[in-house]
Formats: sequence, structure tokens, C-alpha cells
Amino acid sequence: MDNYTPQLPNEDDLYEHHAFTVDKGQTPLRIDKYLMNFVENATRNKIQAAAKNGSIYVNDIPVKSNYKVKPLDKIRVLFSHPPFENLLVGEDIDIDVVYEDDELLVVNKEAGIVVHPGHGNYSGTLINALIYRFDNLPNNSSERPGLVHRIDKDTSGLLVVAKTEEAMAHLSAQFANKTSEREYIAIVWGNVEEDQGTIEGNIGRHPKNRLQNTVFLDEEADKGKPAVTHYKVIERLGYVTLVSCKLETGRTHQIRVHMKHIGHTLFNDARYGGEKILKGTTFTKYKQFVDNCFKVLPRQALHAKTLGFVHPKTGKFMQFNTEIPDDMQQCIEKWRGYTKHQEM
Repeated sequence: MDNYTPQLPNEDDLYEHHAFTVDKGQTPLRIDKYLMNFVENATRNKIQAAAKNGSIYVNDIPVKSNYKVKPLDKIRVLFSHPPFENLLVGEDIDIDVVYEDDELLVVNKEAGIVVHPGHGNYSGTLINALIYRFDNLPNNSSERPGLVHRIDKDTSGLLVVAKTEEAMAHLSAQFANKTSEREYIAIVWGNVEEDQGTIEGNIGRHPKNRLQNTVFLDEEADKGKPAVTHYKVIERLGYVTLVSCKLETGRTHQIRVHMKHIGHTLFNDARYGGEKILKGTTFTKYKQFVDNCFKVLPRQALHAKTLGFVHPKTGKFMQFNTEIPDDMQQCIEKWRGYTKHQEM
């Protein structure tokens, strides 16, 4: 191993910012290139500077940026300051609380709000709003106050937040044991042929695009975590389809990845290619129509509509529903109008 030992602070004084175990099937690859695939918003220059400063460890030994990673290497990135997302500050941000009691609250999150601080988003998040409003929220396993689960920045809809340690443990167990109920509404590209179906396929980090997840099947399945999505067609709108998706598991980007996997990328999902015209005619008028839809709905067409769980104190099953938000509803109406015009 090509290692060197710069003047380093005591490892006890360092804070872990990232940790990865390299996949079994990984081919030799420079560690600076490898980390670019796994650390969001990282540049090669930043990674090389971190290596030069002795911040990148492989199997507990600091390495240079030209070290080639091998299967099952344990990589850690350590710095002398805590991760910025751990330096939480309360902020007076309006949130739409649809239910609250002493144990928990249910929030209807707007699209565009990040749930928790992370790389590039250190303020203005739902957690900043929560710690402004509440003292002593319980931490989850990732040290994030109150969060039982999360939804993506540009997904709107319902989240449950725990206010006590007991509620956190009880609710987290329901999500882990797949007994919570979560229904999402999505607009997807293409005509979904089957009226309903189930998508199964392990989800993990995309090997070539660090910002995406992907489905791994068969001999590669060990690269991802099991994921199951049940979908049902609500309305066919020509070149797009309105669908309901019920989650059995809760993987990152699960609906976005699973629907793309079966050939129906979410409408205007820029991260997964849905901001391009994936179905339809080549007419300029059609292109203008779709561009107008993108302007009305400048995000992926996904809304967490229904949330159900057993209350940790009363033992009663509670279910919450929200209206489809205005931006998504306007987009649906546009497609309805377009398909009616086509049928005339």
C-alpha cells in the first residue's frame, strides 16, 4: 500500500465526515475518483487537498490521492471540525403542521424544502424549523432530531416527527417493520400498460452517477438493499400517466428509481432524466406545451399524499391525507386538456 504519514492531529480529535466500505466487485480505482462518485458536491481538488492533509484513511491508515481502492477497503474521511450538518441552529421557518400532540407531529412539507441539513444545505431545512419550535427533540440513529423518515427536497407531502424518545423508537420500528402506510401520487412519462403492479429490485448507489441510485438485479443484487413498490394507475393522460405508489420499503429515491426502471421516469425529474421530453410527438406545439407544463411544475411530479401509523401512546391507527398541491394539480389539468383536445 502506497502510504505516507504527514503530521496529523490525534485521531481522537478528528470528526468522521464520511465512511464507506468498498463493494466486493470494485475494480482498482484511484481514491480521489472513487470518492467523487460517493460524496455529493465534492470536487477532485477538494478530495486531493483532503488527502494531502492526511484526512483520508483506508483501513485506518492515511493515504495519498493516488491510492487505488480495493474490494472491502474501509474508507473514512476525517476532519478537525464536526460536519456542518451537525451544527444545528433553530430558524423561524413556517411549517404546515396538520396534527400535533405530546408525542408527535405530522407535517405537510412544501416542495423545495430540504428535510435535514447536508452537503450544500446547512440552513433553511425542516430540522432547522423544528429545533426552533421544540426543545429536546429525540435524535434518530443518524443523530437527526425528531426525524423518523424523510422525503426528498423536491417531493411534497406528509412526514411524521417524533417528540419523545418513546415515540421515536415506536415509530421507527413501524417503518423498519413495514407496518406504516405511505401512498404517493406521481405523474410519470408514458402510458403505464398494466392497471397495477409491483416493482421489486434492490436499490443502491449508481456506480457511475454519484447523484443517482439504481436497481441491481440477479448476481449484482448484493450491491443494493431490497425495495418493493406497489403501483396503481389513477388516470391515463396520453403521453403521461397519473399513478398511486405504495411503499413497502423506504429506500432513497425509491419511487423515482423503480418507476424509471420499468420505463416510466417521473415527469420533470431532472436528476433521473425526466426533464426531457421522453414520450410524444416531434411537433413544435407539443414541445411548447410540455415546456409550459415544466414551468407550472418546476420539480419532479411526486407528492406524499397519505401517511398511516399506529400512535405510540394510544395504540390507535392514525391516517392522514393531503390534497395534491397546486403546482402538480395544474400540471394534471394541462394534460387533461391536451388529451381531450387530441381525442376531438
